[in-house]
Amino acid sequence: MKGLLIALLMVGLPAFLNSLQPEAHEASDTARVVLAIHGGAGTISRDRMTPEREQRYRAVLREALEAGYQVLQEGGTSLDAVVAAIRVLEDSPLFNAGRGAVLTNEGTAELDASIMDGRTLQAGAVAGVKTVKNPILLARQVMEASPHVMLVGRGAETFAQEQGLEQVPNEYFILPHRREQLRRMRERGMGAVPELKEHTYGTVGAVALDRYGNLAAGTSTGGIMGKRFGRVGDSPIIGAGTYADNAACAISATGQGEYFIRAAIAHEIVALMKYAGLTVEQAAAAAIHGTLTRMGGRGGVIALDRNGRLAMVFNTPGMYRGYVDEHGHITIQIYRD
Repeated sequence: MKGLLIALLMVGLPAFLNSLQPEAHEASDTARVVLAIHGGAGTISRDRMTPEREQRYRAVLREALEAGYQVLQEGGTSLDAVVAAIRVLEDSPLFNAGRGAVLTNEGTAELDASIMDGRTLQAGAVAGVKTVKNPILLARQVMEASPHVMLVGRGAETFAQEQGLEQVPNEYFILPHRREQLRRMRERGMGAVPELKEHTYGTVGAVALDRYGNLAAGTSTGGIMGKRFGRVGDSPIIGAGTYADNAACAISATGQGEYFIRAAIAHEIVALMKYAGLTVEQAAAAAIHGTLTRMGGRGGVIALDRNGRLAMVFNTPGMYRGYVDEHGHITIQIYRD
């Protein structure tokens, strides 16, 4: 049965994957990548970006990479590095995670996050939290200090209090430009139904490979602007927006969550590697340019395998992304070209 599955998967893939290969693999071949991050995919182009704003994005992405890389240099685990990098992005008002997150149709911030250990396949996730300063920290506590994988809403916040995590009023996350975005959306009559084709999906995420050969992945988001309160996207769903398996790769996704959930995009990439023998570049390209695009979904992924090979694949005009190799060399990219 396994042989038949592999044969069926491979019949139509070679030509398709060969055409996608140059775009799929953007990292250096001269050194292993040990940490990669993203800050969302979408309609991100030079003509929409001032030099000053681009510099602010690049500075925060660099800060996140440096924070995660320092952890790895000091002997920390891939889980530690993922958390360190994502915390920087959650604290920045430039991205749609933590402070600066988008708002629900009720005008509140509801945050989701997840993390996964590629060595043990343990995972933790939270959804719909409103008072936890760094949701990625809570997701890790769910994984390590509870028997569960996901906690939501008030239950997750009560658990955060029990774990001694920093909590803040919901207003901490809400910035004036987000209120203005929601106001404009309501004026267009879209307050109750989120616009799934919004220009930027500012979800943040990280994948890492540590000196022990272990992979980890994490993702954090505020969701989509004007979403119905209580809506949960792919970011906290293990197998949709986040996955890590030492036998394949670590993945963090960004985009239209409903599509990523329906196709289990993160797990599809792992399955293509494990059962069809595809490389990380080929598997990520097949999932994003194949499955996701055929469904009409938009977004991207970062995917890192145990050998330090990285794929950063997206079907949008741009994606905030960057990586650091084993020598500490940092690369940051925003646009497609």
